[in-house]
Amino acid sequence: MRPAALPKTGRDKEDILRELRNYQKDDPSYERGRVWSLVYYLGAEHDSLLQEAYNYYFSANALNPMAFKSLKRLENEIIWITAALLHGDGNVCGVMTSGGTESCLLAVKTYRDYARAEKGTKNPEMILPQTAHVAWEKGGEYFGVKPVYVPLDDDYKVDVEAVKRLINKNTIMILGSAPDYPHGIIDPIEELGRIGESRGIPVHVDACLGGFILPFIEKLGISLPKWDYRVPGVTSISADLHKYGFAAKGASTITYRSLDILKYQMFVSTEWPGGVFASPALLGTRPGGAYAAAWASLQALGEDGFVSITKQVIESTRKLMEGIRAIPGSKVIGRPQASIFSFRSIDANLNIFAVADQMEQKGWHMDRLQKPDAIHVTVTPAHSAVIEEYLTDLKNSVEYVRKHPESAASGSAATYGMIAHIPLRRMVKKQVLEMFAQLYGPEGKMINMTSSVPGEENEGGIPTGHEESDKTPGREAPGLLNRIIAAYVKLRQSRE
Repeated sequence: MRPAALPKTGRDKEDILRELRNYQKDDPSYERGRVWSLVYYLGAEHDSLLQEAYNYYFSANALNPMAFKSLKRLENEIIWITAALLHGDGNVCGVMTSGGTESCLLAVKTYRDYARAEKGTKNPEMILPQTAHVAWEKGGEYFGVKPVYVPLDDDYKVDVEAVKRLINKNTIMILGSAPDYPHGIIDPIEELGRIGESRGIPVHVDACLGGFILPFIEKLGISLPKWDYRVPGVTSISADLHKYGFAAKGASTITYRSLDILKYQMFVSTEWPGGVFASPALLGTRPGGAYAAAWASLQALGEDGFVSITKQVIESTRKLMEGIRAIPGSKVIGRPQASIFSFRSIDANLNIFAVADQMEQKGWHMDRLQKPDAIHVTVTPAHSAVIEEYLTDLKNSVEYVRKHPESAASGSAATYGMIAHIPLRRMVKKQVLEMFAQLYGPEGKMINMTSSVPGEENEGGIPTGHEESDKTPGREAPGLLNRIIAAYVKLRQSRE
């Protein structure tokens, strides 16, 4: 029997809320700056405003803009503010979405349909930097558009000359990031824009991360390359409100240079028995609370507030990068220009994934990268108070791994190292899919990223570096590392 079932009678409010709080006890502490992605926390006061604004529209639904007209007004104002920040003219238009992934998926769908209608393209391809967010690969899989990946130059930017060589009659769009998620690098958007404009190919800028911080970095007097609608060839931009716009989760934007392009994003059905139906984005039901909270965040902070926050974040970012560069064997990747960066090991005896494991044992939630192996950092206002603590813990973790090189062969370090470097990528994909599916299978098994050898894993297989306080039925799963190794050995044996 599964451990959860619908209660026979309704439970007491305080009992429900108490259990919810208890469920949270093993979640990372973003309020104390222990998380370096996922959450953009501005403090309890700002959260309170977002919650109150969200509650005003808690039940409102933007599915039908003719019903809740105030939601359409909020969306209009959010899009107009966003377009102005991105240096768009009066023709720039767009919609709110549920997040960066939806914004990216919509761009893929839009340019596929645009190319099909305007050029008769039957086998669509899109040109993506190797550092493009994985949502673009997801969009290609969903909408039947082939991703054509472009290598990076020595500065970890997309190689412009390679872009030129890869364009063909099937190319429906070119992507540039501002900045990319892995390393926080801004691609050469001006050059991509010139290529797109000269070849008649749309250029989308993925500014889901940077859309609401890059404009204010420039207002601080910091020089950045042009990356938005100031570049003539740019035809659309995605920018997340729930990142550096500090809105409640479930709020992003996608804007286009003209309505003529945006029309290809929309869906219309005229024969449904439920009536004539039109939708501007992927979702049907669109939660009104997300609109209200996003609007409230923009109004509460204003330009001066965003500039002040950005100044704090950029100062924190610089301190962190300086501190990391001062640790022997560590190197910041490329030349990040915003508040996102990554760092790697340049010492063969220093395993960066083992360092991440040590940091997690000290209570930090770490994000690991591959190609190259690295640790990712997204800096938010919550981190200004923990910079010295983070750098001290990082220095100590590096020293520990140097003294204990065997740590690279255990825990999450071993798993991530195997996944990143094993050559048979289809096999890795299959094993990851099988284990990830178990999260959503009948028992809801938690993934174990460490070894499944008895005594070497946390209860429940959760790779936090902390022991679980209880053992919930249905949460254990075989170690991913063991499964990949077993599959790899089996394949090698079959070939021999």
